[in-house]
Amino acid sequence: MAIGGQILYTGEIENYPGFPEPIGGPELAMLYQKQAERFGVEFKYDLIASLDVEGPVKKVIGHEGQYTAKTVIVASGGEHNKLGVPGEEEFSGRGVSYCATCDGNFFKDMDVTVVGGGDAAMDEGTYLTRMTKSVTVVHRRDELRASKILQQRAFANPKMEFIWDTAVEEIKGNGDVNGLVLKNLKTGEVSERPTEGVFIYIGFHPVNDYLRESLKIDAAGHVVSDLQMSTSVPGVFTAGDVRQHSDRQLANAVGDGVAAALAAYRYISAA
Repeated sequence: MAIGGQILYTGEIENYPGFPEPIGGPELAMLYQKQAERFGVEFKYDLIASLDVEGPVKKVIGHEGQYTAKTVIVASGGEHNKLGVPGEEEFSGRGVSYCATCDGNFFKDMDVTVVGGGDAAMDEGTYLTRMTKSVTVVHRRDELRASKILQQRAFANPKMEFIWDTAVEEIKGNGDVNGLVLKNLKTGEVSERPTEGVFIYIGFHPVNDYLRESLKIDAAGHVVSDLQMSTSVPGVFTAGDVRQHSDRQLANAVGDGVAAALAAYRYISAA
């Protein structure tokens, strides 16, 4: 396991202060961990089931153990949305992926499909052109939602093509992925298209299953917090993509972390 959250799935980061040249997401995550270890931070890997945070001693209950502290910072981030179509679960790890950085090299010289039209889809789709034969982008709308610079790069890439106003109805295969069933959302026409891999980037949702009984959550599933990262429970703070009004940018998440750490320090100092 590794720390880093969504940046582990990012091929190149080029909008983070201090790096005049792009840096790989996994590489930056490794630097984060090394810096934290230099200051004595201890890392434990566990799947958290629930929080018990009403009292002065906060308890974090995991599958591997229980952890106690005077304060807790919730920074569990988000995870990829799924299409929810036949074949998606069946072929997960056998042609269906949510991480080009992790799995791209398994598709060398293959024809693959990217589903989505946002920043992640364009960034990872462009990254995939380094090793694949071709990348076809399937998008539900007639224009992309990605930033202009990412759109420009994608449109200029000769290995990328686009299918507009189209949804994936089914992922097909025989052992591994070998095709898609597509539906044109304007005409209703259904067609099949061969592909050797499907990379899905249709948004994220906050990881909050373990929080719902202990913290106030908004309608979209994000932790409600103020500008000091304080949540509905004193002594519990939040940061990053899991919190309400997150901009889902790395620099913003780091800023959230700083604000949460300072707030936690003040809380402990005042106790």
